[in-house]
Amino acid sequence: MRPPGTAAELERRRRQAVARYAAGESPTTIARVLGVDRGSVHRWARLASAPNGLAAKPQHGPKPLLSDDQLQALEALLLQGAHQHGWPNQLWTAARVATLIQRHFHIDYHPEHVRKILKQRLGWTSQKPRRKARERDDKEVERWKDDEFRRILREAWARSAYLIFLDESGFMLTPTVRRSLAPRGLPPVLSCWDRRDRISAISCITVSPHVARPNLFFELLADNETVHAVDIVAYLNALKRQLPGPWTIVWDRSNIHSKSKLVKAWLAEHPEVVVEDFPGYTPDLNPDELVWSWSKYGRLSNLAASDTEELRDWITDTLCDLKSDRVMLRSFINHVNLPLQL
Repeated sequence: MRPPGTAAELERRRRQAVARYAAGESPTTIARVLGVDRGSVHRWARLASAPNGLAAKPQHGPKPLLSDDQLQALEALLLQGAHQHGWPNQLWTAARVATLIQRHFHIDYHPEHVRKILKQRLGWTSQKPRRKARERDDKEVERWKDDEFRRILREAWARSAYLIFLDESGFMLTPTVRRSLAPRGLPPVLSCWDRRDRISAISCITVSPHVARPNLFFELLADNETVHAVDIVAYLNALKRQLPGPWTIVWDRSNIHSKSKLVKAWLAEHPEVVVEDFPGYTPDLNPDELVWSWSKYGRLSNLAASDTEELRDWITDTLCDLKSDRVMLRSFINHVNLPLQL
């Protein structure tokens, strides 16, 4: 029976035994220390005189049913997308891949074994799909990034204006549940309120015109309040007190932004503020969106606050920590793949 351990570990043990044997240590002592049979020590000493006599001999196991050439062909089929092979979307599951293998190569694999093949032999990983709106025009998005956003940058820097990425979101009293560690078969239980209480928030990531330094400004609304245009105007007035000077705001096409009469009136009173809209259905272009994903799905995931007051304290502390972390804020801007790298 093959002893436990990798081929490299077993080779290291053999060479250690032979080195001790050559140093004059008794085979009985070597066997006892290394936990092997005394006869193995004598056998290894004889093998040491032969070239590669002590070299590792990996156990390759049975020959895989799916050959390397078939594996390459399988990957080519997978890269076509699941929709190409009759499924209603482009996502691959282990069960779908098992069906594809049986269909093209006449090999029956259990889905869990297919998962191991994809991970170990193809280097694939389990990933959460990103949602993309059907209404999104990818060509228009690329044109906006290459043409419009470069224009926005040129004009903002020419005016020595702060570049501001603004967005709104909300935090629920019901926690955002993420995976946690626990013994097998004993899933943890998160005791929490099943209520719809929430705290809405407005934030923006700013980039200074002279040193291109990012910063974060945020405001939390009263409990269970929805963000309206009047809240946007109040937030902009508060931001003006902290950040005087010309601005260029880039935000989405929400009705509470550029389309709002209240916001238009405020902009008319502040000609030093220029607003620009992201293309439609492109939340992934706004680095301020990452403020919400980082906080809600990262730092505050699995938070079961006792009430909105505790939730508000946690949100405030989390966003204050982020405000002081310029490296993280810079990474948000670099991650969205706009022609602005800090």
